[in-house]
Amino acid sequence: MTSAATSGICAGRVVIVTGAGRGLGRAHARAYAAEGARVVVNDLGVGPDGSGGSGRPAHAVVEEIRASGGDAVAHGGDIATSDGAASLVRTALDTYGRLDTLVSNAGFLRDRMLVNLDEDDWDAVMRVHLKGHFLPLKHAAAHWRAEAKAGRVPHACVVNTSSGAGLLGSVGQGNYSAAKAGILGLTLVAAAELAAYGVRVNAIAPAARTRMTEQTFADTMVAPEDGAFDAMAPENVSPLVVWLGSTASAGVTGRVFEAEAGRITVMEGWRPGPTADKGARWTPAEAGGAARKLLADAEPPRPVYGAR
Repeated sequence: MTSAATSGICAGRVVIVTGAGRGLGRAHARAYAAEGARVVVNDLGVGPDGSGGSGRPAHAVVEEIRASGGDAVAHGGDIATSDGAASLVRTALDTYGRLDTLVSNAGFLRDRMLVNLDEDDWDAVMRVHLKGHFLPLKHAAAHWRAEAKAGRVPHACVVNTSSGAGLLGSVGQGNYSAAKAGILGLTLVAAAELAAYGVRVNAIAPAARTRMTEQTFADTMVAPEDGAFDAMAPENVSPLVVWLGSTASAGVTGRVFEAEAGRITVMEGWRPGPTADKGARWTPAEAGGAARKLLADAEPPRPVYGAR
């Protein structure tokens, strides 16, 4: 499935992509296959709010990849369950005999303002985004640890999917923003814990046109006129994801990248800013006065998405 525009950067690698039936996941799966990877296409085929389910989207992507000369297999298990995540990893190992890269992308939305956000909507979004990242990572990491202990240190990669909402917050998306921020924390911990086993873990915060963003950010997700650069096409994000999942990105771990249109940005997280140290306990009034002075010297926060 190579062409003049591809380099075979992932030739011989086995890659899992979750949520790969549509949108960003589909674009990633196809891009990996185009670069020579064998791909496990995971998708439950649910609606934008997580309802329903069908194996059709995953199988359709597999058929697209095979029709273009690539190699792929479908997996329809629920990766937010331990059994589903374990079977996902087993599918890669049983089908291809190895696993090199895990791309976690599955998710859906249940948007509400906080005062209207039901507990079930909170739990459902946390489950698919945060737990759906943790469990496949856990089972993949267990395999890679066993490989390393057996003297076969892998060149393994994990690419997690956060969001601008996880970096900055997004009005009406308290559950989604919290889950995506949690993925960033998980990425940093996993990068530190798994380095000894030859595993690198990074995250992206993509902006692209998907079923979720077409509704939430309709004005900015409109496709352009024919012939113009489609800045919001999900395929714009995939080249970075493919590179992060290849051996070419050796040494890159614990990083977060924003990817949108033709732009890639390394995101720099919480770092110490202005500091005051009294050397003794503050009174509330003193602490407040010191905080005001520090804030005057600090960088202003970036606005939350959708804030008025």
